[in-house]
Amino acid sequence: MKVLTFGEIMLRLQPFGFKRLSQADSFEACFGGGEANVAVSIARFGEEAVFLSKLPANEIADHCIAALRGEGVTPYIVRGGERMGIYFIEKGASQRASKVVYDRKYASVNTLTPDEIDFDRLFDGVDWFHFTGITAAISEGAYRTLSVVAEEAKRRGVTVSCDLNYRKNLWTSEQAGIQMRRLMPFVDVLISNEEDCKQVFGLEGKGSDIEGGVLNADGYADIAAKIRKEFPSISSVAFTLRESLSASANNWSGVLFRDGKGYFSKKYAITHIVDRVGGGDSFAGGLIYALASGKEPQDAIEFAVAASCLKHSIEGDWNAVSVKEVESLVKNGGSGRVAR
Repeated sequence: MKVLTFGEIMLRLQPFGFKRLSQADSFEACFGGGEANVAVSIARFGEEAVFLSKLPANEIADHCIAALRGEGVTPYIVRGGERMGIYFIEKGASQRASKVVYDRKYASVNTLTPDEIDFDRLFDGVDWFHFTGITAAISEGAYRTLSVVAEEAKRRGVTVSCDLNYRKNLWTSEQAGIQMRRLMPFVDVLISNEEDCKQVFGLEGKGSDIEGGVLNADGYADIAAKIRKEFPSISSVAFTLRESLSASANNWSGVLFRDGKGYFSKKYAITHIVDRVGGGDSFAGGLIYALASGKEPQDAIEFAVAASCLKHSIEGDWNAVSVKEVESLVKNGGSGRVAR
């Protein structure tokens, strides 16, 4: 299995502990970005992962590339442009939500053009291509390049997955709906949650209250059916189901719709969230791995949800877990006892 992802990777800066940004006098640093996070998950699961992006020719970008290689990811990085994007995160606790501030204007990835990519080299041996709505939203240039890469993947018979990942600070619902609909004919597997489906496609599950943390799982079947009707190329639709009790406690599950059937995972009560950033990406990485490995739909959604559940216990964007650890959670549950 060889998985290609394309998107922006940023420098992540976070105050130590649970300090607010307004209190910070120093920061912990690491790297993260939706598609890069997925690539790391795939590599951690022992499969080949390639990450496509563009970064400036400086020491910070060098460190980022080395970090990707250290996780087992093969970077396909075009060098050039002005800078690498940065995001600052303030971790929430209890009733105080986490907060993210972006500083990504003029990032190098926005200047990447198809002419800078050797597609034969990029797609050599690739079985699966993954992207998110974030890359589509960050700039017109990134959207154009993404469109070409997605079309090329489809032309070459590569399975394509998309995580809608709607970000209201990047574009409006109307813009997202227009642009993402143009990309859907290339997509085989769509990943989303209820809020993103509502914002991008105007679809909402019956009986759910997003703000109140109430989810009606049965309502997702109707959403999935409407997506399949509008976009016939999509064979599978997966949703993450998050019941947000507080910034520190969530109930977490998922559902996969395939061949007209819905497969619901078990629900995990996450009572002490260490870091939820990258939770959706770890779900996507787990689902891609499971489906590409030939797992049955029920086993695939269980694996994806368990992988994402574990990510909530890990600092940083990247899900530092193995296939064995995920499968152990699926099989035995999470007692938290010391593994000897």
